[in-house]
Amino acid sequence: MKRFLPHVLAWVFITCTSGIHATAAIPEVSPAPLPAKPKQVAFVIDDFGNNMKGTEEMLSMPVPMTIAVMPFLPSTKKDAELAYKNGHDVIVHMPMEPLKGRASWLGPGAITTDLSDEEIRDRLHKAIDEVPHAIGMNNHMGSKATADERVMRIVMGVLKERGLYFLDSKTNYRSVAGKIAKEIGVPYTENQMFLDDSHTTEHITKQLEIACHRLDKEQRCVVIGHVGPAGKKTASLLRQYIPRIQKEAEFFTISKMIFQAVN
Repeated sequence: MKRFLPHVLAWVFITCTSGIHATAAIPEVSPAPLPAKPKQVAFVIDDFGNNMKGTEEMLSMPVPMTIAVMPFLPSTKKDAELAYKNGHDVIVHMPMEPLKGRASWLGPGAITTDLSDEEIRDRLHKAIDEVPHAIGMNNHMGSKATADERVMRIVMGVLKERGLYFLDSKTNYRSVAGKIAKEIGVPYTENQMFLDDSHTTEHITKQLEIACHRLDKEQRCVVIGHVGPAGKKTASLLRQYIPRIQKEAEFFTISKMIFQAVN
């Protein structure tokens, strides 16, 4: 009997240690890293609707953009239809009262702080109906109106009812648009910089450089440019920068930027 004991012990040792080694040999699997989200840049071009300089050049851009069309003007419907046909987003560029500036700059159907609640609602509905394919709204001027809680609560209420988003052009850092939009549940984002607030080639180029540098550090950037006095110049310079920007970011419309962030 004694002569079998070493063999029994050897079998027990091998069995136990084999089990230990088998367990220890299972590798720990780390979850695969999620792919990085592409950086996003959205160019919004304001002031369509009045046959402004640069209209054709902007609407023929080879990247998706957001086209802000003013209501009740000679080419309102034509510009909105062509923008939609070319794959751009269309939004209402709603005239709103500024703190300073000429009343003539506002255009027809403007939202001013002296209007009654019902008149503001009526003007908003008519403006939305006037711009074909509109899926959002931003403010034209509006440094006074966007800081007025009563006015912006009415604006957001109508947008909620009509299923539109709001882009705050940020003409006043005291704007309450974002706060009211959140309260009412209106999809919202805001402008981060103006491209051509000065009409010189040097300034527009500088702003495009700033946008590129922002994308080095930030995930997304919203930029507003214009048709009008500098429209052709802005369009030409933007077209030159498209290949460079595409190396860093994907061109988004505002609606895609907003709703991708939500989802």
